[in-house]
Amino acid sequence: MLQRIQSIYLLGALLLIAALFFVPFAEIIGGDGAIYVFDRAGVYLQEARNPEIIYSGLPIQILLGIIVLVNLVTIFSFKKRIRQIRLSVFNILLMIGLSGVIFYFTSRSASLLNGKYSFEPSLVMPLIAVVLTYLAIRNIGRDEALVRSIDRIR
Repeated sequence: MLQRIQSIYLLGALLLIAALFFVPFAEIIGGDGAIYVFDRAGVYLQEARNPEIIYSGLPIQILLGIIVLVNLVTIFSFKKRIRQIRLSVFNILLMIGLSGVIFYFTSRSASLLNGKYSFEPSLVMPLIAVVLTYLAIRNIGRDEALVRSIDRIR
């Protein structure tokens, strides 16, 4: 299973997406000068001891969970290559959607707080995961072509 290069690519994509549960996506400087953090939980004041969530990040948490689950199913579907390709394409669409949702939530939160925002470097993680998943799809396709050519010889 993990000796195949596509499994390594999918595992790398899984780790990148799972890391998004622990890192912030953006910082928002409100109109009053307060600094807000936007991560999987939502938007909240950075220096507060018991932060009050201003804008909930529940849709992002759900989307992250779905992406991780689909990626795990994809990794363990190594015997069914066509299903693995389809799940990988679906996962790419979900990751692109995740990036769009993060951009939307950040801009919406900044306009709600009358402030400016700056993205964290962690925002490129879904895009790197998309590239890794695409590389996995290419290698899965090569394996499928190899198996079909061997079946043809029999």
